[in-house]
Amino acid sequence: MSKKILIVEDNEDARSFMKLLIEKYGYQVVEAADGIEALEKFRRQQPDLVLMDVSLPLVDGLTTTKAIREIEGSGEVPIFVVTAFGKSFHAQAIEAGCNELISKPVDFDVLRSLIEKYLNPE
Repeated sequence: MSKKILIVEDNEDARSFMKLLIEKYGYQVVEAADGIEALEKFRRQQPDLVLMDVSLPLVDGLTTTKAIREIEGSGEVPIFVVTAFGKSFHAQAIEAGCNELISKPVDFDVLRSLIEKYLNPE
């Protein structure tokens, strides 16, 4: 059974493109368009990894990340923050509970490498 990745992104085109590529990598994809939906999907779908946009409607990505960490307790599910704010946001992302920061526009070779590192360690 393939591993499951939750993509949290409010831009439908960006989310669809990420979904298409990640499914080509062989992973299942669950989608959420805002922080509230992300929390619901996280609880129900139990993804193996989360790609979290920062700027989301209703609840922002860092607040959603903190809530996910409270839900799961262990911190075992990797969360990658995906942001156009760049590296200046790194400290806040780590403090919120993110494992990695991915800058937009996303370099999908880097993203794939990080996903493999976390989901298929050798």
